[in-house]
Amino acid sequence: MRLFVAVCPPAEVVSHLGTQIARLRVGAAAAAGARVRLVDPCDLHLTLAFLGDVETARLVDVESALGLAADSFRAGREAPPRLRLGGGGVFGDSRRTLLWVDARGDVEVLHGLARLVRERLRVAGLPYDDKPFRPHLTVARPGDRMDPTAVEADRTDLDEYAGPEWRTTELLLMRSRLGAARPRYERLAAWPL
Repeated sequence: MRLFVAVCPPAEVVSHLGTQIARLRVGAAAAAGARVRLVDPCDLHLTLAFLGDVETARLVDVESALGLAADSFRAGREAPPRLRLGGGGVFGDSRRTLLWVDARGDVEVLHGLARLVRERLRVAGLPYDDKPFRPHLTVARPGDRMDPTAVEADRTDLDEYAGPEWRTTELLLMRSRLGAARPRYERLAAWPL
């Protein structure tokens, strides 16, 4: 199973962001039928840890590690972190260009949660990608189907974006199923924060 750990914004935050994305060049290109891929709103998430392929037999170990991480996180906090989406960025180039929205608010608290998750995975001997944590939501994959200056203009426009604030109330274990059109995400388990 291909697994990752995430937190997700609520529907009203996703809707607000969707309105902003539709106004961007990447949104107009997708609406006009260009092969620019917008991320399905139901798939928007902030990845805290990517585990990759994990044997089904180890699922109980993953769930145990994440439960312990969520318990430790809750024990040290009076309330879940407040986040908002705002600002933007671009990863990759050419075919691999991604447009993303930044996370703002209690980002240091989110970094702490990511550290707890990764530490519990490490102690349990579970695999995870140890790239530095950079909280963001990928919103589009324009690849090389859009002029890079248009993608950069969208990134600049996102710098002015400030979405509504929300409390991050649950830690999610997600399964990613790769497909021809796009990956499909399935929620496997959740823990309160």
